Amino acid sequence: MADVVGMVLCAGLGTRLRPLTLRVPKPAVPVCGLPLVSWTLGLLAGAGVSRAVVNVHHLPEAMAEAAEAGARAAGLPLAVSREPVIAGTGGALREARRHLEGADVIVVVNGDVLFDVDLAAALAAHRASGALATMVLLPMPAGASYATVDVDGAGAVRRIAGRFGPGGAGLVPWHFSGVHVLSPALLDRVPASPFECDVNRHVYPPLMESGAVRGLVVEGYWNDLGTPARYLEASRDVLLGRVPLAPFARASPLSGSRELAEGVRVAPGATFGDGARLVAPCYVGAGAHVGAGAAVEDAVLWDGTALAPGERVVHAIAAGSDRVPA
Repeated sequence: MADVVGMVLCAGLGTRLRPLTLRVPKPAVPVCGLPLVSWTLGLLAGAGVSRAVVNVHHLPEAMAEAAEAGARAAGLPLAVSREPVIAGTGGALREARRHLEGADVIVVVNGDVLFDVDLAAALAAHRASGALATMVLLPMPAGASYATVDVDGAGAVRRIAGRFGPGGAGLVPWHFSGVHVLSPALLDRVPASPFECDVNRHVYPPLMESGAVRGLVVEGYWNDLGTPARYLEASRDVLLGRVPLAPFARASPLSGSRELAEGVRVAPGATFGDGARLVAPCYVGAGAHVGAGAAVEDAVLWDGTALAPGERVVHAIAAGSDRVPA
């Protein structure tokens, strides 16, 4: 039986999502009550991944705890790779290598991504290609200007971010989803230095000339939750049914909340004062309290958050005492 290992990159600082990420690491932020890492681990389990690894650096104990809970729910054995010094996306593979030994294939997922990709199909395409690495790509999101991954007519990645790799004529630019599918031999190509090593800058470029790095273009819902606006957008999309939930079934998304009206979900233990108003889309977390006459509209209340009587939270995230506009 194939040993497919999923590695979720969870070491980042999440600076653009502060102050929320001063409370929890970005991959542990709750998306409709469920930590993002749980969604990802559920996706991996549903695709046939047999075990998982996460790396931790920022708020490491909180990150490890969230990942362990998500792995238990998904039925995946989990190893935690601790990085006292952050090692980057390539360095994370190097530092976690002992946890990756024996893998037939490694699926690496950025920990801040909500993405309903058909991972089983991506695994099959990678195996058929014989590549060392397959970068899962998407059309550029509308209005976005992320750095591109440029692919030739044969499907080989030739340039990343406009400057890494040999380049060439007739290349087509795509958006990188944050998902890589790797053959274990790729681990031998991760350099010992620099210690903080980026896979796209330090590992892939020397391999591109031979066609060992390939691009697989797919379609699907994608959001990197990188800012408060994108985090709220992801929550809104889940609440309004824009995110297909079937790929995340092992994570049991939304199973712990009830829908009061279309786009309005409330977790157990939430309480409401007289005249409190909930306007879709919104999510009220477990044990939260919406005071008398308070209003929640196009907003998310984290678990245990209390709104004062008459307070209005609109187009924002309320987490404890923080009110973060989005």
